[in-house]
Amino acid sequence: MSIDLEGRVAIVTGAGGGIGRATALQLARLGAAVVVNDLGTAPDGAGRDASKAEAVAEEIRAAGGRAVANGDSVADYEGAGRIVAAALENFGSADILVNNAGLSGGQARVWDIDPETFELVTASHIKGAYNCAHHACPQMRERGWGRVVNLVSRAGLIGMPGSLAYGTGKGGMFGFTNVLSRDLVDHGITVNAVNPASTETRMVSGALDSIEGDRRRENLRALMQRPEQVAVLIASLCTPAAAGVTGQIFFVQKNQIGLFQPLAVTQSTERDEDWSVADLTAAFDGFDLHPLDDPYK
Repeated sequence: MSIDLEGRVAIVTGAGGGIGRATALQLARLGAAVVVNDLGTAPDGAGRDASKAEAVAEEIRAAGGRAVANGDSVADYEGAGRIVAAALENFGSADILVNNAGLSGGQARVWDIDPETFELVTASHIKGAYNCAHHACPQMRERGWGRVVNLVSRAGLIGMPGSLAYGTGKGGMFGFTNVLSRDLVDHGITVNAVNPASTETRMVSGALDSIEGDRRRENLRALMQRPEQVAVLIASLCTPAAAGVTGQIFFVQKNQIGLFQPLAVTQSTERDEDWSVADLTAAFDGFDLHPLDDPYK
């Protein structure tokens, strides 16, 4: 089946740099017209810079592709509507949605993070993905064709200390992917998620700068992958050839592509009688508990 995206229209949120930019460029190379969305904010949500999205759109146009820039916030329902409207008004459809936009919120534990930051960060991921999908998916359904790819993180799938807001937002995207894929499977629309390992992005680089020790920082930088190595997986999931792939959570680390196993009950114990609290607490000793540092080991 074809990998050609000629005639398709893609929306990539958070596409002013990093994985989003690389994805927008890759989709354009496959023939898609692209709406390059980015607020141009700092990782914590401060400031705005419309030039970031415009620079990527111009990069696509300079290479012979079709692209427009958009600076609306995905976390704003009306703003998300304008992102999708930009695709419809400029190119006639919205066939592909890549939910990449999101804030990090910095390193903070539950006793440090304020409610405003928690709301801002989680909304940028969960509410942003819902808003964009809510506006884009109905017309995908009418056309009987669509692709949705969500960016997730092991900060949410597994857990990473000090990233409560970010991990909650990305963990919510795991559930969002599971349900949305099942809602849309009968309408010609696939929904998948991609979990990148550490990638050379502004968000990750900023986190590394806070790590103590020059050698440790350099070792971690050497392990990072390029955004293009993530973008090629995202773009592959958007092609006609990936029509049979939906509801999956992929992992990418440089040239390694993996697939997460759905959460499943792998250990159990039972008895003929109802459990008491005393019996249950004693039964915990019979489980091989997952370590916090590597629960999928």
